[in-house]
Amino acid sequence: MNNPPITENELSKIILDAAFKVHTRTGPGLLESVYEIILAYELRKVGLRVERQAPIPIRYDELSFDEGFRADLLVENMVIVELKSVEQLVKVHSKQVLTQLKLSGRKLGLLINFGEAHLKDGIERIVNGLAE
Repeated sequence: MNNPPITENELSKIILDAAFKVHTRTGPGLLESVYEIILAYELRKVGLRVERQAPIPIRYDELSFDEGFRADLLVENMVIVELKSVEQLVKVHSKQVLTQLKLSGRKLGLLINFGEAHLKDGIERIVNGLAE
């Protein structure tokens, strides 16, 4: 019997659960790249496909440029996860994720700031045509 495919919303819960686990164990203040490595490890442990620094090409006219953006994590080829380790998020961070979603045709992005004392204060869910 085949399991139904996982949805973006189901994936987002798994990703956020793993992010809370990582933040609880490591705390704020590490480099973004450290959180990327550890979160990717935690997600793979639960059986998810995770690509680190996934290229998001820019398409212009009939051309495609791979030098565009890179998603910190791409989970199950569906959810873009952008990680930060800053004092606080600013508008440009969420705009960056929305641009990545639009360029890639994906519907859900998570912006997670591990620099917050309480991780719940550093999470933004960004959608691009995803039904709630």
